[in-house]
Amino acid sequence: MAFTAKDVQALREKTGVGMMDCKKALTEAGGDMEKAVDLLREKGLAAAAKKSGRIAAEGIVYAVSDERGGVVVEVNAETDFVAKNEDFQAFVKTVAETILNESPADVDALLKLKAAGSGMTVEELLREKVLTIGENIKIRRFERYEGVVSNYIHGGGRIGVMVRFDAPENVAAEDEFAVLAKDIAMQIAAANPSYLDKASVPDEVLEKEKKILTEQAVNEGKPVQVAEKIVAGRIGKYFKENCLVEQLFIKDNDLTVAKYLEAKSKELGGDITVTAFARFEKGEGLQKREDNFAEEVSGMIK
Repeated sequence: MAFTAKDVQALREKTGVGMMDCKKALTEAGGDMEKAVDLLREKGLAAAAKKSGRIAAEGIVYAVSDERGGVVVEVNAETDFVAKNEDFQAFVKTVAETILNESPADVDALLKLKAAGSGMTVEELLREKVLTIGENIKIRRFERYEGVVSNYIHGGGRIGVMVRFDAPENVAAEDEFAVLAKDIAMQIAAANPSYLDKASVPDEVLEKEKKILTEQAVNEGKPVQVAEKIVAGRIGKYFKENCLVEQLFIKDNDLTVAKYLEAKSKELGGDITVTAFARFEKGEGLQKREDNFAEEVSGMIK
């Protein structure tokens, strides 16, 4: 598979590694971007790539919750200007309320539903907004949880987090619980964990990580037996960086998130656990449209 200078640049932006090393890695990987990232990591040149990818598209992430549960949704637009438009924001709120009320299975199912407080379907309302606002608008994704839920929106809709808790009713009603719930949501927004706990990490992800870490240790000149011990230690570090409950608590680095929850459970008189979370970052993994100004002007003249 051939690759271009743009691919080399993209790999450089993804890994922070020099252009020549990126070019060599792409050559060795036959143009396969993910394989090239793994090769650079095996050589100890690149850190683990976060799941987010490049942030590019515009729009907002919005969250809503009530006694039934909660919803976090991402709706994309073409420009940041439209994302600040009141009509666009009202549409996003309507979408979130529809999801909360109707619990659709996916975006396709959502589009066919009657929009909350409207005689139109979500798809018809979306089409109307595209015409009146004048930009392409897309409902990209959503997550809906039932039960005890906490939401947190950061940066005016740049990052949205929703956390589901298992906690006794009397504990969940406490003001202290609301503070704890927000702390956990802010932790997820800031530290961007990929998984809830060690058990949540898929076997294939763990095996791939072990393979890369073993190659790193061998490339550092360590004997195989020593490399195995080093890998065991580094996997522990991987869990601490990527699993929510294993992470150091951002408000108190003497505690892990698990220890913080344990302490608060004793304080409030009931077991509190995180059972799931969703973290959406506006435009993650999407490539922003790159307009060629010269071509645009040329097109206008024609």
